[in-house]
Amino acid sequence: MKAGRRGLSGSPARAGLTALVCLLLAFQAAGQDKPTEQGAPPASQAPKVQVPETKPAGLEAPITILAHEKRWEKNRVFATGNVEIHYKDIKVFADQLEVDTETKDVVASGNVTVQLPNEVINAEKIFYNLDSRQARFEEAVGMIEPSVFYRAAAIEGTGRETLNLTKASLTTCAQPTPRWQFSCSKAYLKKDDYVALWNALLTIKKIPVFYWPYLRYPLNRERATGFLMPQVGYSGVKGIFFGEAFYWAIARNMDATFEADYYSNKGMGGGLEYRYLFNGGTGGEARVYYFHFKPGQSVDDSPDAYIFRLNHNQPLPLDFRLVSNIDYQSSFDFLREFDNNYKRAMFSNFRSEAYITRAWSRYNFSVRASRYETLYQDIDDSIITYYLPQAVLNAFKIKLFSPLYFSFNTSFTSWKYGWRGEYENRQERHYNSVGFNPTLSLPFSSIPWLTVNSSLSSNLVYYGQSLAPGTRRIINEPIMQFNYVFDVDMTGPVLFKIYQDSQGENKVKHLIEPQLNFRYDSPVSQPDRIVTAYGFFRYYQLSYGLTNRLIVKRDMPREILTWGIGQTYYLDPENSPLSYYDYKDKVLRFSDISSYLRFYPFGPYSIDASFGYNPYFKMLSFVRLSGNLNSYDSPFFLSVNWFKSMNPYYEDILGDRQQVGIITRLKPARLPIEVLYDIDFNILEREILYTGVGLVYHYQCLDFQADVRVFNYRDEPELQWRVSVGLGNIGRSTDFMGGIGF
Repeated sequence: MKAGRRGLSGSPARAGLTALVCLLLAFQAAGQDKPTEQGAPPASQAPKVQVPETKPAGLEAPITILAHEKRWEKNRVFATGNVEIHYKDIKVFADQLEVDTETKDVVASGNVTVQLPNEVINAEKIFYNLDSRQARFEEAVGMIEPSVFYRAAAIEGTGRETLNLTKASLTTCAQPTPRWQFSCSKAYLKKDDYVALWNALLTIKKIPVFYWPYLRYPLNRERATGFLMPQVGYSGVKGIFFGEAFYWAIARNMDATFEADYYSNKGMGGGLEYRYLFNGGTGGEARVYYFHFKPGQSVDDSPDAYIFRLNHNQPLPLDFRLVSNIDYQSSFDFLREFDNNYKRAMFSNFRSEAYITRAWSRYNFSVRASRYETLYQDIDDSIITYYLPQAVLNAFKIKLFSPLYFSFNTSFTSWKYGWRGEYENRQERHYNSVGFNPTLSLPFSSIPWLTVNSSLSSNLVYYGQSLAPGTRRIINEPIMQFNYVFDVDMTGPVLFKIYQDSQGENKVKHLIEPQLNFRYDSPVSQPDRIVTAYGFFRYYQLSYGLTNRLIVKRDMPREILTWGIGQTYYLDPENSPLSYYDYKDKVLRFSDISSYLRFYPFGPYSIDASFGYNPYFKMLSFVRLSGNLNSYDSPFFLSVNWFKSMNPYYEDILGDRQQVGIITRLKPARLPIEVLYDIDFNILEREILYTGVGLVYHYQCLDFQADVRVFNYRDEPELQWRVSVGLGNIGRSTDFMGGIGF
């Protein structure tokens, strides 16, 4: 939450405003009860005298003075008794007043009130210039709309938009006794922008809470530069936690947040988040975080850890576009032990890439550099894949003559693959290749209930490196490989039935869509010499399935239910992806039966489910189920995710996994609270991997937030709690290593 804006108030300001309203409503009554000086008749018999509204030379607006008594000395007017001055958009009320009609200087005392279009100031005595707005207020209280309240022993008005306050207090609470306020030795207030405070002391319900030598509080509703409210907490593993952030509103199109974290047992960290948006569509954000461990406290052998994340999108000349997405960290262990976002901390696949692309007519060109890393925590090692670079030029469906189309794909690839240790020993797999893939396609859709797409393509690939015959050793001996691919994809015959309501109007449509795909890859001459990650597979197979769709018509037709099921039969099982698996020395021809279900009815409900069934072991290989009720921003939100997975071929090595996760948010309409809950449970081990409970309490002009989290998946289980407070326009410090929803 960035530094926002609002205003400030104190109890004296509230009292002063109330007095002002009463004063304005009681002018006439006061005049009737108060006699004038020197035995003058009562106000009921001697009404206020108004200065003639003559406009002196060079004056753009007249000065109107209303009072029970007044006298003139050249350009000076002395007035007493319910005095009012009206000049342009300024009104001054006082018990007695002196004004110089030439210089526009005003000296007023006794219940003085100055009314401006968006501001009211009450004081015991003022010195004020109606034109320049140069002023001094003594023992003053004030309000700036909509809710900035302040008081000070003295206020110096340095212009129309700025004030200097001495021995001041400020708040945005409108209660007679404010819930919180800042007290300071001096302050500089720039209207509709910010107030800078020196030696600022924050009190909540008259209890001193925090001290800043310097604090900048935003007053406007737009983004504003300043410190955010700190976070404090404690962890049995990391010790006392303190986090503070500074938000910098650089310009309307960019901002930055600087963050500092301190863990008493572990060390210190700092982060930067920079967001930007420029004309023409260039935009993105960059996030950097660095942590320095205390001696002997690092999670690995390095005393430092860092994270870098970047999302960037930029148009280039000639209609090209640059896109980059980088997610890099120096240590998976650091991410696991410090990232409070459970979903991110447990995610073991990281992708970084940058590419330049351009599309025109039926052509597409792209150049990409990328890095992929997958961590295997059980063996504490990771597989890293590089494409440095990969360039592709495609042409899609160029019509030769009806109904024949021509497409092609050309590519250059520089590829590396291997375990982290293989890279360190320069034993990773690598090759450079150039490929050309022309395709002739023949679509058929003349029959409404049947769609058939047939294609014939060839693959011509030149590999700059290859495997030495009979070994896994890479040598700089190029090879050329050629084969062709025949593919037929058919959907249909499509069957459907329409259901009508009692008035005979079509309401529900049920479709059944069979699918059949046949693919034949011709053999290549030297498959055992091609450098690959796992092996060279030949896709000679038949895939078949069935899809059910349920479409409901209300205002517009909407598909509310989709259910599909499918399987693949391998015609060349010795060279298929299943050739790496073994089951009782059988040749495996059938893949798992896979199915998926999507149910999105009208209303705030949704269900997604999928499963896989192994026909050899006669067991479920995986099941995934997720359901949502409402959106996250609704008063009540619930999300449930459950999955179970097992590789039956490598059961002893990979084992079984079964977990359930629940995220819920509750914000009652009439209660000032918000409750957040997140839990992930290992069903097999009967262990809570992670749970977090967050509570936000909105107390008038204050927001209290507290959360408690338990991390059982970390090397050393950790219980952590944190608290923070939101004050009007000052948001809470962001948590770079934060969790979802908290």
